Amino acid sequence: MSGPSWGPQSLESLSAQRRPPQAQPLPVARGLVLEEVSTGWVGAVVSLETIGGMRVLGLEDRRGKVRAFPLGPGFLYEGQPVIAAEPRRREQKSAPRRTRSGSVEVEGFRARTAKASRIWVEGKHDAELVAKVWGHDLAVEGIVVEPLHGVDDLAAAVADFQPGPTRRLGILVDHLVQGSKESRIAEQTMRVPSAPGNVLILGHPYIDIWQAVKPSVLGIPAWPHVPRGTDWKTGICKGLGWPHANAEDTGKAWSRILAKVDTYADLEPALLGRVEELIDFVTVA
Repeated sequence: MSGPSWGPQSLESLSAQRRPPQAQPLPVARGLVLEEVSTGWVGAVVSLETIGGMRVLGLEDRRGKVRAFPLGPGFLYEGQPVIAAEPRRREQKSAPRRTRSGSVEVEGFRARTAKASRIWVEGKHDAELVAKVWGHDLAVEGIVVEPLHGVDDLAAAVADFQPGPTRRLGILVDHLVQGSKESRIAEQTMRVPSAPGNVLILGHPYIDIWQAVKPSVLGIPAWPHVPRGTDWKTGICKGLGWPHANAEDTGKAWSRILAKVDTYADLEPALLGRVEELIDFVTVA
């Protein structure tokens, strides 16, 4: 009778199962995101040149800093060891594709497992706009954007989140101007013991995220004026001549606005800078 067929058949086969994955050659291409193992440097490929007879790869991180490394072994791609190899001719000549946020698109990228750090925004519309324009960048970094549905209890929410050096929190607040209710809430929130250094609260001057979309994108010279005491979204819809009887109407109005947004160029600079700063803050750790 033959022996059992289940399980490893020898110590050699058991050892083979435990070996780390072997590094595979990976032709580099502009925009490809690599991690250099010995330093932990993560960046997109921006150059490949010959220096002193050696092929040298330039990797640019999110803050625009570039470091050079020898082409060859010692890199990770999506967590797997690779040998950075000469690019294919076709890829070397092709121009990099850009994402909606203006960054270099990482071709063939699969979203990373979400990190502990988060970006919070005030509501569903804010989250949808950030996801549409910066979705690729956030997927590359493994950062999730979550809607708060208001900031009145922000300090308690931050305390529950328990931020730390590897669990950072970036928060985007509507109408964060000096003397506003939102500015007082932000000051109170930063007094949470774990907040300093681990939480960054930024805001834009607009009453609602809708205003961060340039009026010209909708074919209008300016956003309509909404009289004090009138619900802002209802007033905007009325001023534009759109249905405004209920929440369903304002929801359809937002879908109409969001559909007009294609790239970062359709948004006001006051929002662009804040979102980029928050992404940088939560991806430092």
